Amino acid sequence: MLTKELLKQVRQIEIRTKGLVNQVFSGEYHSVFKGRGMEFSEVREYQFGDDIRNIDWNVTARLGHPYIKVFDEERELTVMLLVDLSGSLMFGSVSKTKQRIAAELTAILAFSALKNNDKVGLILFTDKIEKFVPPRKGKKHVLRIIRDVLSFEPEGKATNLKGALEYMNNTIKKKSIAFLLSDFMDEGYEKILRIVGRKHDLIGIVLDDRREKEIPNIGLVKLADAETGAERWIDTGSKRVRAQMISDRKQREKTRNSIFVKSNLDRIEVTTGSNYIQPLVQFFRRREKRW
Repeated sequence: MLTKELLKQVRQIEIRTKGLVNQVFSGEYHSVFKGRGMEFSEVREYQFGDDIRNIDWNVTARLGHPYIKVFDEERELTVMLLVDLSGSLMFGSVSKTKQRIAAELTAILAFSALKNNDKVGLILFTDKIEKFVPPRKGKKHVLRIIRDVLSFEPEGKATNLKGALEYMNNTIKKKSIAFLLSDFMDEGYEKILRIVGRKHDLIGIVLDDRREKEIPNIGLVKLADAETGAERWIDTGSKRVRAQMISDRKQREKTRNSIFVKSNLDRIEVTTGSNYIQPLVQFFRRREKRW
């Protein structure tokens, strides 16, 4: 049974994100993500200014004056949302966890797809595939996806990006738009990322938290790995320790960014506690300039 609190959270996300979609993202989504091609609609008489390349010569010859073929954009697309629910997504040092931000971003993308009559599907994963929701249309379906991202309790704690991408590659046969939402705290996914990126329009959404980039001087603290459960004591009062932790973090970011660049794939970087609208808008604008 759905709790009142969960229903309230889903409703809050629906109200907030539908407003953003209507005001900001709907037009950008439609212009950036094109349909699969052009579909024949009808034949009509030629009018001044029509493209002569579309003249239907068979009908023209039969009726004695020019007719052209009319095409409509074959608009319907499939959008797949791959959402990381590993232990590190439960972290959030400000008002929201990475998982909450993932739910809100999922809602924006799903409602944008809904408004454009596209199908939306969901893959929830940790170090295993936790749940697969096949692509469908409809508001109830979108609300179910938001609820699942917000409240699903995974069995796993660790991250397996390679497994999630392989599952996507084997399950979704038709070319789709795929958003991979994760903090990308994993290794060994470079090859399959490129493979999926060649088959689908794959975009990475990198979820970060400010406290993961800054190491405050608060003395001796015990840190617990949210995915492995391993614990260790860290002396944050040591400049050398803080410098090493920051250096390790920057190296992981550099490696991750390099993987996306080499794979020729887009990424959107979002930080909890910051406005995620700007990175999304910037992404849409970058994509639009390419067309």
